[in-house]
Amino acid sequence: MQSNLTANDSERSYSVSGLSSEAGLTAQRSERHALYLAPMEDVTDPAFRMLCKRYGADRVYTEFVNADALVRDVASTTRKLTIHQAERPVAIQIYGRTPESMAEAARIVEQAQPDFIDINFGCPVKKVAGKGAGAGLLRDVPRMLEIARAVVNAVHTPVTAKTRLGWDENDLHPRVNPLNLPKSYSVSGLTASAVFQQSGLTASAVFQQSGLTGEADHKSVFITDLSLALQDCGIQELAIHGRTRSQMYRGEADWTLIGEVKNNPRMHIPVIGNGDVCTPERAKECFDLYGVDAVMVGRATFGNPWLFAEIKEYLDGPSLLQSEGRSYSEGRSYSEAVLQRSGLSAAPPRSMEEKVNVLKEHVLSSIQWCGGDERKGIVHSRRHFAASPVFKGLPDFRQTRIALLRAETVEEVFAIMDSIIAQWGNNETQCPNGK
Repeated sequence: MQSNLTANDSERSYSVSGLSSEAGLTAQRSERHALYLAPMEDVTDPAFRMLCKRYGADRVYTEFVNADALVRDVASTTRKLTIHQAERPVAIQIYGRTPESMAEAARIVEQAQPDFIDINFGCPVKKVAGKGAGAGLLRDVPRMLEIARAVVNAVHTPVTAKTRLGWDENDLHPRVNPLNLPKSYSVSGLTASAVFQQSGLTASAVFQQSGLTGEADHKSVFITDLSLALQDCGIQELAIHGRTRSQMYRGEADWTLIGEVKNNPRMHIPVIGNGDVCTPERAKECFDLYGVDAVMVGRATFGNPWLFAEIKEYLDGPSLLQSEGRSYSEGRSYSEAVLQRSGLSAAPPRSMEEKVNVLKEHVLSSIQWCGGDERKGIVHSRRHFAASPVFKGLPDFRQTRIALLRAETVEEVFAIMDSIIAQWGNNETQCPNGK
């Protein structure tokens, strides 16, 4: 079965089939279960963000923006500031190791008019954390807090942050002064004496209000104290990945500590949980068991942007598009802008053919994002081919998979995908992940 998608489809405009205007889209998506697309380098470019937005992501994040490179006006970095109206609300994430460069980068980012500026305090990779940025700042909390305050004070845009449970296993257990803050340090950014002088409070009262303690024998968990300190710096939302930096992505994400942060009565800002949310059932567990304000989904979206729609359908029931029997994949009749402004998501694709067509569209969009460079756009899309659940479980698929990952032209990629549909598309019983 051949697809009707062409290289021009990534720029097409959609007509609203069966509805005369946006006013006809009256059903609103529930705000109870907010789903966010996690920031991921070489993944969350505009092409992928728009697909995830279509299928129900309530907020999307850009790739990581290097503060130093942005200040130096490096073209490949400034390009990451490209955002589109239809993907709002969108956050631009920045990372760096000095308060000065991060504040200046934040001022530059603000000119792109994102809805949020997010600070990366959680990237575990060596080229970031090893240089004292991202998760590397988990070993230098005073500097992390200086950066947070500097960015908050530099811009009017709401500032959020994403971090991890700590640097290593030691941070998972209660201990005295887990943040390693000097005795003279105050979470308000002033010295203790200055705080007391300005507030007229005793030391114990200041610590009690901030959520920290001045008692020498008090023990607490790293992420609990860190969350309170970041809140005190003016961070307006905090996303927490349920692993330490040392774990990287090994083992299972620990949501119990995320839940403790969320349910701490001294926490007043929204808490977003992240880590190992791969199914609608797991998303529901995270909302129900830990009470987080939003769930952030990352690697499970590779080659699977419709996961958001599947989770929404499981949690909140079908959207208007689904309840009226309309399928975005079949009719391609709803524009990104109409979906975004109405608060609706497209129905998740059901058949293998529908899902493969979404992957094809992503290829075309990636090529467009790469300036029309066909090979570069295809290479940029390969991780999605490799990880997509569409192809998992197909019998004797290894050689086809290798050919798909080696293809360098749209014609080659689409021919292989069409052959997959022809061979397995009508045999869903042998393809449990294609349903």
